[in-house]
Amino acid sequence: MAQVTIHVPPRPYQARIENGLLARSGTLLAELLPQASKVFVVTVPPVRRRWGAKLLRSLKAAGFKPQVLQMPDGEPAKKLRTIETLAERLSRLGADRKAVLIALGGGVVGDVTGLLASLYMRGVELVQIPTTVLAQVDASVGGKTAVNLGAGKNLLGTYHHPRTVLIDPELLRTLSDRQFRAGLYEALKCGIIGDVDLFLRFEQKRAQILKRDPVEVEGLIAQSVKLKAEVVSADEHEDGLRRVLNLGHTIGHALEAETGYRTLLHGEAVAWGMIAATNIALTVGRTDSVTAGRIADAVLSLGRLPELNVSARKILARLQSDKKTRGGVVHFVLPREIGKVEIAADVPDKVVINAVEELRRLSRGGWGK
Repeated sequence: MAQVTIHVPPRPYQARIENGLLARSGTLLAELLPQASKVFVVTVPPVRRRWGAKLLRSLKAAGFKPQVLQMPDGEPAKKLRTIETLAERLSRLGADRKAVLIALGGGVVGDVTGLLASLYMRGVELVQIPTTVLAQVDASVGGKTAVNLGAGKNLLGTYHHPRTVLIDPELLRTLSDRQFRAGLYEALKCGIIGDVDLFLRFEQKRAQILKRDPVEVEGLIAQSVKLKAEVVSADEHEDGLRRVLNLGHTIGHALEAETGYRTLLHGEAVAWGMIAATNIALTVGRTDSVTAGRIADAVLSLGRLPELNVSARKILARLQSDKKTRGGVVHFVLPREIGKVEIAADVPDKVVINAVEELRRLSRGGWGK
């Protein structure tokens, strides 16, 4: 089992990564949380059908009496109304300050459950059991929780770290190809921002990764989590270094919001955002054409991305309300070379508009498989 420690005050925690881990989750949690009064599993219908029974059997075998709270599936459910509904149900079921919430699902479930755990009784214990590539390599680690507002993505949230993260790559076998690839873009991001070996893994082992080879998938998840843990441990609240994790997210979030969170999966939006950031970096002289080409090739070689029918000027307007905008200035994470990025606050509007227009052109081209 790979174990990665996230060093944050007042209590570090570990992410455990191993094929088959779900079946042993009850035993692990009984050792970690012996004082738990009640355990609540928050999930969505598709995940419950596939993996709920296995988790519940493991929890019951370890002495817990778990109860399931089901929430609507998909990004549209990532709103404050969902938090209120779940909190009311917790109250009716007798959840107290020693309750434990287990997020069994993808990034939306993890974000919603995390925010709920941070607010209910002013904070209860949280366990993350991510079931998508995106959640396993990124969303479940680092303590960020949030819901969306009409003005933009993740604008209402808190930092609330889980007690542990249990990552079972076997859970990924039921994902559609599209969902699987969408998560790979977040892992590729980790390679671009700070792990050359992880980036090379994508270049050299792409076929095995796309075929979901268990060894390759477990390895890239462990490498991605390790990179994120190092960044979060050094900068918990995104005051400096942690901002590099936003590569592709500035324009990516704007694309999601502009398309109503219905056209793009989050990882797909980040993929387009990384290409845009790379084009911006090339235009303003922050990177060279060889690096830009390698990044674009690595992104586009993972599969076809959805077509973009968005106004570049509307995307620019949305950037002003992004939570990464400071003092009215949009900050971009730009790649300099493979494994190294920088924060730029001097990108002209026209360069951003041109980058988005280039995305529109690319999305209608003949690339991809």
